[in-house]
Amino acid sequence: MENMNFGFISVLPPIIAIALALLTKEVYSSLFIGILIGGAFYAGGSFTVFFNHVLQDGMVAQLSDSWNVGILIFLCILGIMVCLLNKAGGSAAFGHWAKKHIKTKTGAQLATIILGMLIFIDDYFNCLTVGSVMKPVTDKFGVSKEKLAYLIDSTAAPICIIAPISSWAAAVVGFVSAGENGIALFCKAIPYNFYALFTIIMMIMLSVFNLDFGPMKKFEDAVARVTNEEDDAEKAAIGKGKVIDLIFPIITLIIMCVAGMIYTGGFFASGEDKTGFIDAFANSDASVGLVIGSMGALILTLIFYLFRRVLSIKDCMSCVPEGVKAMVPAILILTLAWTLKAMTDSLGCAEYVAGIVSNSAGNLMSFLPAIIFLIACALAFATGTSWGTFGILIPICLTVFADSGDALRIISISACMAGAVCGDHCSPISDTTIMASAGAQCDHVNHVATQLPYAITVAGISFITYILAGFVHNAFICLTFGFVLMLMIFLIKTKRYNK
Repeated sequence: MENMNFGFISVLPPIIAIALALLTKEVYSSLFIGILIGGAFYAGGSFTVFFNHVLQDGMVAQLSDSWNVGILIFLCILGIMVCLLNKAGGSAAFGHWAKKHIKTKTGAQLATIILGMLIFIDDYFNCLTVGSVMKPVTDKFGVSKEKLAYLIDSTAAPICIIAPISSWAAAVVGFVSAGENGIALFCKAIPYNFYALFTIIMMIMLSVFNLDFGPMKKFEDAVARVTNEEDDAEKAAIGKGKVIDLIFPIITLIIMCVAGMIYTGGFFASGEDKTGFIDAFANSDASVGLVIGSMGALILTLIFYLFRRVLSIKDCMSCVPEGVKAMVPAILILTLAWTLKAMTDSLGCAEYVAGIVSNSAGNLMSFLPAIIFLIACALAFATGTSWGTFGILIPICLTVFADSGDALRIISISACMAGAVCGDHCSPISDTTIMASAGAQCDHVNHVATQLPYAITVAGISFITYILAGFVHNAFICLTFGFVLMLMIFLIKTKRYNK
């Protein structure tokens, strides 16, 4: 597939798809229409080129890509794991335990945030694990599915992008030139990753003050408290599971996924091929590592349940098709989103955006972090990928700021990462956004619509803070300024809420 440069036209297919999804509340047809428009632009009136480009170069190529196949297998295994947890009664047991120890709606939301922050290894793993564990708890305290999806999404990519030991850190390090210490560069950028840090603060403040605004308030007000009725996990359970039947599989999954990732990075190799723990993460193949880890965890969970006799072998095997079936909507949306990304790539979207960034340097050096943040937001929003945005913009930032001791260099790389996460956070075609909806069992379009006001608020604060950072080069001053700005917005929102 030959990539061309169509200029501004290259960003139209994803923009049209996103607009249609928000207007029609129907994501499948919206994505498919975006794919068709992208194929039509590329074909230039040739039906044969159009047909081959959409199906062969687009959908078939994406579904045969080894990375994408690994992610789909990982999703299916996690779906089976979630089904096992529910059927064994582990989720229901945890719900009973949480009901005794978590007394308020605020406590349920803070517990979700804490769990999401603890699972920092990978955003995909975070989305589905936190959703399956915390949904029974949040249901009991009247937290809407939309709010749960927001909390899941906000503790996925924003946490992974500030965790040095994560698949995201590995991805960022992979885009840094070989002559530099990528992990050291990543760690220096963490204090300036304003969007991720302010998103965490936003979640905590929303939960503590029990304040919601925009479309989210409508869904939160509409949720009836569930006190006497059994939750979904209890209805699905056939085994008499205990809390250990939830904790053991989750801990096993975390340990095995970490082991799988460092295995692909060469940590367990012998001789000269052996690498250290940090380097193994930096060189890991997240797709393969997560498949290896999740498969190992699934086998150990099956053995554990059979040994404890909470499920029979027949019950365990029935979870395989049920779990995969539960992941079908997420898999379908992911497939369409990947195909749409292939269309934008073939139209030269990446090159078009890269040219805008390169032309922004010069007299606007102090404003460049804020400009990079906006461009990264737009690119990630239009393409639905943070990692692709890293791959485009980080090498450009390193080229523009060649001096490794330049403070603007660190700030600009942070702005690139923060903007990519922001755009990914807002985009309906982002795989993380899709899986957050799946983890919370929430309608995808509702999740996007309710999350946008919060994400845009944090994005606005981050943009202003990056303007300041371009001049003062001090993370503490910038974070303090941004926090005060957020506090002022909350005071205004609180007054309106009380009225």
